Amino acid sequence: MYGQFIGSLSGFLYTWVLPLLLVGGGIYFTFKTKFVQIKQLGESIRIISEPAADDKSMSSFQALMISTASRVGTGNIVGVSTAICIGGAGSVFWMWIVAFVGAASAFIESTLAQIYKRRDKDGASYGGPAYYIETALKNRKLGIAFAIILILTYAFGFNALAGYNINSAFATYDFYNPDTTPIIVCGVLAVLAGYTIFGGGKRLSQITSLLVPIMSIIYVVAALIVIVMNLNLVPAMFVDIFRGAFDFPAIFGGFAGSAIMMGLKRGLYSNEAGIGSAPNAAASADTSHPTKQGLVQMMAVYLDTWVICTATAFMLLASGIAPSPELAGAPYNVAALTNVFGSFGQHLFTFGLFLFGFTTLLGNYFYSEANLRFIGGGNLSKSTLTIFRAVAVIVIFVGTGLEFGVAWDTADVLMAAMALINIPVIFILKDVAIDCLNDYTKQKREGKNPVFRAKDINLKDDVDFWEDKVKTV
Repeated sequence: MYGQFIGSLSGFLYTWVLPLLLVGGGIYFTFKTKFVQIKQLGESIRIISEPAADDKSMSSFQALMISTASRVGTGNIVGVSTAICIGGAGSVFWMWIVAFVGAASAFIESTLAQIYKRRDKDGASYGGPAYYIETALKNRKLGIAFAIILILTYAFGFNALAGYNINSAFATYDFYNPDTTPIIVCGVLAVLAGYTIFGGGKRLSQITSLLVPIMSIIYVVAALIVIVMNLNLVPAMFVDIFRGAFDFPAIFGGFAGSAIMMGLKRGLYSNEAGIGSAPNAAASADTSHPTKQGLVQMMAVYLDTWVICTATAFMLLASGIAPSPELAGAPYNVAALTNVFGSFGQHLFTFGLFLFGFTTLLGNYFYSEANLRFIGGGNLSKSTLTIFRAVAVIVIFVGTGLEFGVAWDTADVLMAAMALINIPVIFILKDVAIDCLNDYTKQKREGKNPVFRAKDINLKDDVDFWEDKVKTV
């Protein structure tokens, strides 16, 4: 009963609601920012290396790695496989389109998170959509609603899904025992996640800053090896992608499982642009101007979809194994990699999925704790935090018992609920972010390293940062 209901709700949201809201919103923000995702791409790459002002705060790079840890997860591997197996190779093209327009939404929401971020007792910052909803819209109840939905989405929905996906990688081995293996796999995962989570934000940022670049490079290199070893298949691969993307009779004959819909669902799920998740990491960065972190998070969308998701897609489509609905998920990844690398391909897939899933858990938890803090009014007792962290670790086990379709549909519906709040909010607040961008580009033209002051854009809202006189809370 639940599986049918959640599947129908997911189908309705992603067929009629989310494409209009997220893709339409991304197109709108693209024009309002005058194609910021193209004009400022080089600047976004340059900013990544800027250090934080002190060791108590996160740098732009560390904030990027936390958001990337959440974005770049099992969905980049298993999710892409599912999209291709069900929607065809054309799904890849629509993932690219979603990333391009979504980058503008990511810029707006992360810039807003920086503008309205809060100061903690140590001088570091935190924030996200719940905070700019409360401060700019003067609506704490809506902020609490968003925070609750985010916690349900990331600490429970996505982390359970990550546990499910990691377990599915081990299910491809002969030694897999459905009664005992999931307990062992998720037990190890829970211990590693618990060690990091209970170490606080600093340990979390340090571990993600180490693991995310390493795993991304290894994964992209593996994809390149597959492509080089099968160069003769590459031309046909691109033909399949573009032909499938515009095969409108097939698309409209089965719209819910078409290339467009599968590309949109996996693209939106993967890069999370406009959803309201990455701003929670963006707000933690120590930077001289909010636009800087907006640009960094904008670029992160490209890193997620145009690099990691594309690496997966090319690895699959150039492997010589044809996609089919029966192979959806981990089986297609394993079949493709073993066809190229032999038995080592299966180990490579398992290693990659475990690392991607592990870092996803960390990024998801970071978002959840920031929103729990919002619900608690900025202060959390040690016992409350300990209980929440323990529950977040325990949730990992839940994912192993979910059914494949139910796991994905539940995560999709929860994420859709976040978007239904966040996109209208950033539409209302867009002018603040655009004024901030204009202030940044003006200072750049004057040869300055931009420094933001709230009064320069006539911002009247009460903010913890960006005033001439810094206040403490």
